[in-house]
Amino acid sequence: MDADPRPRGHDLSRVDPRHLDLLRELADRGSVSAVAEATHRTPSAVSQQLRTAQRELGGVPLVEPHGRGVRLTEAGRLLADGGRDLARAVAQVQARWDTYLGSASGTVRVAALPSAATILLPGVLDRLADTAVNLECADVDIPESAYSEMVGDHDIVVGHSFTGPVPAGAGHLVTAALLREPLDIAMRADHPLADKARVTARDLVLYEWYGVPLGYPFDGLRIAVETAAGTPVRVVQRLRDNRLIEALVAASDRVAVLPRYTTTAGAGLTLRPVHGMAAARWVVAILRPDRAERLAVRTVLDTLRAVARDVAG
Repeated sequence: MDADPRPRGHDLSRVDPRHLDLLRELADRGSVSAVAEATHRTPSAVSQQLRTAQRELGGVPLVEPHGRGVRLTEAGRLLADGGRDLARAVAQVQARWDTYLGSASGTVRVAALPSAATILLPGVLDRLADTAVNLECADVDIPESAYSEMVGDHDIVVGHSFTGPVPAGAGHLVTAALLREPLDIAMRADHPLADKARVTARDLVLYEWYGVPLGYPFDGLRIAVETAAGTPVRVVQRLRDNRLIEALVAASDRVAVLPRYTTTAGAGLTLRPVHGMAAARWVVAILRPDRAERLAVRTVLDTLRAVARDVAG
């Protein structure tokens, strides 16, 4: 019988927990350079720490060459999962301690897409004004699949998805659907289609569109319209900022996809649903499991939920 090629066991109680955290960071961020940037170290320092961790574990390979960089081995991935478990356990103890002391406190870093931040953050900040929780906010407008990549640098990431309540790439993270926001066709108030309660795909292919970059959730409705009508629409510009699109639509006969709750009231626009298409986007909070345990983070998440309920109501 062949000998088992795997190395003999090693006492993990003697391993520096920071090495497990380093492996978790590498699993989450994908490269030594990304870990170095996030942790304010040089790539050579990160590589040195990986070598030290490997020595502490009896020489078991934790990373292997991959392209121009490295990737975790099976052993490295196992220990990275252990780093996640350890971080979550510490966060759970911290949460129980905060509860024992009687209140949530500290800074919670939130990154949110601008249109969702517009309708959620004012209410959240107002409700947290008399607490010891401080919000540090950032606005980010990126493709759906990129929101999950931001949880390493933020406690809560508010993103959106056209396909469901769990954005692409976020299946391994904690997600909380805040609201389901219908997507409508925006047009100027005196547009030829504005007299209709609903517009059809055949109506819409007759007009030029302001669109969003390919891969952004709103573009799914444009594709659905083209499929239903059997005719492509002409997208004259692809833009990210909803406020800019609102201004351009209000000044022309062109149309665009805009969200129902977050489109500016009184902007000279009319919103109409597309007949036969229940188009919507999910506005979702995304969190790393360990950070989701913090009492301050849970407090902010609960507040986001409450404000979102008011918006949808």
